[in-house]
Amino acid sequence: MAAGTSSWLDNIAPEIASKLHSDGVAVARFATDYGGIISAAPPAAVFRPSSPEDIAALIRCANGADSPFSVAARGNGHSTHGQAFAPGGVAIDMAELRGGGKRIRVSAEESYVDAGGEQLWIDVLEETLRHGMSMRSWVDYLYLTVGGTLSNAGVGGMVFQHGPLVSSVLELDVITGKGEMITCSPELHSDLFNGVLGGLGQLGVITRARISLRPTPAKVRWLRLFYTDFDSLTSDQEFLISLRDTVGFDYVEGQVLLNHQQVDDPNFFSIEEAERINQLTAEFNAMYLLEVAVFFDSTSLVDQSIEGLLQQLSFVPGFAFSKDVSHLEFLNRVYTEEEHRKSSMAVDPSKIRHPWLNLFVPKSRIRDFQTGAEGILQNINPTGVVLLYPMNRNRWNENMTVVVPDEDVFYSVEFLWTSTEQDWKNLEAGNNEILGFCHRQGVQAKQYLAHYKSRTDWMEHFGEVKWKRFMQLKQTYDPKALLSPEQHIFTN
Repeated sequence: MAAGTSSWLDNIAPEIASKLHSDGVAVARFATDYGGIISAAPPAAVFRPSSPEDIAALIRCANGADSPFSVAARGNGHSTHGQAFAPGGVAIDMAELRGGGKRIRVSAEESYVDAGGEQLWIDVLEETLRHGMSMRSWVDYLYLTVGGTLSNAGVGGMVFQHGPLVSSVLELDVITGKGEMITCSPELHSDLFNGVLGGLGQLGVITRARISLRPTPAKVRWLRLFYTDFDSLTSDQEFLISLRDTVGFDYVEGQVLLNHQQVDDPNFFSIEEAERINQLTAEFNAMYLLEVAVFFDSTSLVDQSIEGLLQQLSFVPGFAFSKDVSHLEFLNRVYTEEEHRKSSMAVDPSKIRHPWLNLFVPKSRIRDFQTGAEGILQNINPTGVVLLYPMNRNRWNENMTVVVPDEDVFYSVEFLWTSTEQDWKNLEAGNNEILGFCHRQGVQAKQYLAHYKSRTDWMEHFGEVKWKRFMQLKQTYDPKALLSPEQHIFTN
């Protein structure tokens, strides 16, 4: 460990100190994240563990110090508002646990996968597919860590049918804020199990997750349908997610194309198809895209199923496009699209900022929300992707910490902005205008990947019952409030 560091670092046990790195290069990387918009002091040191036991020893050390220090686990650094920072404390580099090889084990017989909290979903997917298996629900972007995702929820186009990713978890290994190593499940230490899932890193560090699997068809029929009318899009989406227990699509998402936004995806559309679509989008200030998919083995059966479904939808005639791809190619589509965007950028990707806003909006107010948000965004002319798709509330476990609106159907609305260093503040201001609109109009939206700064806002976010339960769990499992301080839930 470098000289000249904080006094509490100088007094740490040798076996911990040997894994701490406090040089400028080491800590600088842990003072930035994917969002690139939050400035915070770097951690005093970065901890590079060789095993979960190392993490437990570090947290016990933090508890026993004369001046307890904060600890934050960082997976792939994909937070957007500094949620995984540990200013003046210790950042755990979870990626170091991948150094000894993939901690991923599939049991095809019992239909589950055990994956280390540091593992990336792309690696989990590739390993499960080798056994002809896959998870029931997936996030859209696979280069996130298991632990980081489960600490939030894990949403994507399969949530309407199988719930968020946390709904497929069978068992966890967690290191609490007291340094205890606890295995928990719905039957064993269920309070910790439910609290950690969606718990924003406040109760413990996830070092292993056991997740249920199912046999997976090798092929995917991937479709994109275009709409010029918002109500037709949402009506069709709500119809499709109502078919979850019958023959329907396995994946349903939507996208808003603002300000004559051009379609540019050579991995899906031919040049001729893209030209036709862009001629249509040029006529409207807002267009809408319905993206759906069916997993299948038999081409003839999927043809019949899809034909019947398409006849019941209200997309623009002649603007339905499809492609058959492998399971891996479909689930990894966002990474492929992102790499294409990076290659076509005139700006250095390291200079790009991502001031994202993710909201869950009740179905009863989605039309009001759309009118207000699109009015705000027309004046900003943003760059990026706006996703919009409905979910069924009964696929979420109310015992988990994650918060959703109190309606049977609600929408995930994801403003995934891409901006330069100079322009991101305009988009952040637009995000705040949208939040202000919701507050003024009584739209009871809930932030996903929330980033409030005051306890009052967090209390309102969780609601009285969940907040009281969360407070009790914090007192039990992290009484000194050492974990993930930059969520600003239990620390100022």
